[in-house]
Amino acid sequence: MVAVTGVVALATATLGATAATAAPQASTSRAATTTTSTSSESASASDGRYAVLAESTADVDSVVAELERAGATVVSVNRAIGLVTVRSDAAGFARTAGALEGVDLAAKDGVVGRSPDAKPAKDAVLREHQASPGRSAAAAKGQQKKPGNGSTASDPLDDRLWGMDMINAEQAHARTLGDSRVKVGVMDTGVDGSHPDLAANFDRALSRNFTTDQADIDGATCEFAGCVDPADHDDNGHGTHVAGTMAAALNGIGVSGVAPEVDIVNVRAGQDSGYFFLSATANALTYSGDVGIDVVNMSFYVDPWLYNCQGGAPEDSPEEAAEQDLVIETMTRALDYAHTKGVTLVGALGNNHEDLSNPRVDPSSPDYPGGTEHDRTIDNATCWDLPVEGPHVIGVSALGPSERKADYSNYATDLRSGEIEVSAPGGWFRDGLGTDTYRVNENLILSTAPLNVMQAEGQVDAAGNITPDGAALGTIKDCRTVNGTQQCGYYQYLQGTSMASPHAAGVAALAVSSNGHRTGKGGFGLAPDKVRKILLGTATDHACPAGGKQSYVDVGRDASFDATCVGTPAFNGFYGAGIVNALGVLKR
Repeated sequence: MVAVTGVVALATATLGATAATAAPQASTSRAATTTTSTSSESASASDGRYAVLAESTADVDSVVAELERAGATVVSVNRAIGLVTVRSDAAGFARTAGALEGVDLAAKDGVVGRSPDAKPAKDAVLREHQASPGRSAAAAKGQQKKPGNGSTASDPLDDRLWGMDMINAEQAHARTLGDSRVKVGVMDTGVDGSHPDLAANFDRALSRNFTTDQADIDGATCEFAGCVDPADHDDNGHGTHVAGTMAAALNGIGVSGVAPEVDIVNVRAGQDSGYFFLSATANALTYSGDVGIDVVNMSFYVDPWLYNCQGGAPEDSPEEAAEQDLVIETMTRALDYAHTKGVTLVGALGNNHEDLSNPRVDPSSPDYPGGTEHDRTIDNATCWDLPVEGPHVIGVSALGPSERKADYSNYATDLRSGEIEVSAPGGWFRDGLGTDTYRVNENLILSTAPLNVMQAEGQVDAAGNITPDGAALGTIKDCRTVNGTQQCGYYQYLQGTSMASPHAAGVAALAVSSNGHRTGKGGFGLAPDKVRKILLGTATDHACPAGGKQSYVDVGRDASFDATCVGTPAFNGFYGAGIVNALGVLKR
């Protein structure tokens, strides 16, 4: 469906199951036995969708049969974790399903209770430069890389990738560009597999879309049969941007990624509008494990709950509490399953300028359907931002060009809780106060963008040319000629922990490439616990700011953005174990 400008639920998690549709249908038999789908219909106002989680010892097929006898229509079955997504219009169906033999938990799915006025709020962090009256498309003095010595190949726009300098990517590329046997999963809004900077590395055979477009949030018109976008399509742009940072090809056009020769697999779990619902997310995770993906990037949180609380927050209804219990248990099973199957899980820490060890009152949940949100008291001992606070996930905070924590980035003050592991460049529009680099586009992260999204947002015209609005936002068109045919790619500036996480995931992919080994039946990989150890052990130490407190009042933020950093240069609440180091993870 049509792109929804700037909307992505960044680094948080949503309840809402969609059909586990696999597109294209080519699949290994192993993957097919994990998640099956019986429907790809778009959600309508009359849909009553439910997620049902079988007991860990139950026979899933028996549970499916019980649900069908209760009158439910099965939408998808994930046997790896016992998750069954169904549709039923029967009143009180969650209670009925929950009482069936073999059922652990049952609750409404995220596509239930549609509101015709439900529209996702625009993410102010992602495109802060778009709303700024002081935006500039001019290249910031001092923000471009110094010319190389010619010993390392580069792409035309690599001199704008200050983040690659920060993580020593150029030095790493002199030794390796990554191993094509290593697969990176983009669990996001999709990937534009036709983008000339991604096409060479894009794995069409393994890529899947686990979502179905919804009329109320993704646009009223379906562009593709069954409202299921092809697995090489992105109507939002967020996923394509993430993919480029991880693995854009070093091919003479545009930018090069952290690991420019690894394999890109789209395991789409996000709606066009940027919502991430439970069933699609869980199905994408287990599929990633089944097909041998090495590293998965997760720059989102599972909607509709910014924090999922065991038993619900005090202000939540019993039904809302049941939904959160279901999300917690399902995501725990899915993350455990992926980890057991060899997937290194990397997640964005979140853009709520929040101490995750002491969360504030949450006024934003549930964020779907619209108008249902209410203030919620969050107890850190029983509430989690998922997936980043789930098991085995490497949490990544965001830094600006100055290496200071970006004002929006979450952090932690309890260093025992495992909320933050590392930091990485995520962009910070307001960095560089007092210099000519303050509030310029080039303080953000430049990466690949789908042409259809750039046109929908008015940044590129119908003829493929950058519009004045696009120029003001720093949108770039880069072309090359291949076999007499001109190919053009488009690139945009975004910021967020969503942009930091793929830097770390790309470094993890280099770690697997350099330290991996052959696994059974001709496979190749590295155990995720070993990847984690390498990633954290080689990160560049960074001390807390002097005095431990970072205030952002001088750049126009209110006092709620002020953050306290605790810990040592070796590990603290702003940087974790340090800034990820692409050169450091390479085998010596």
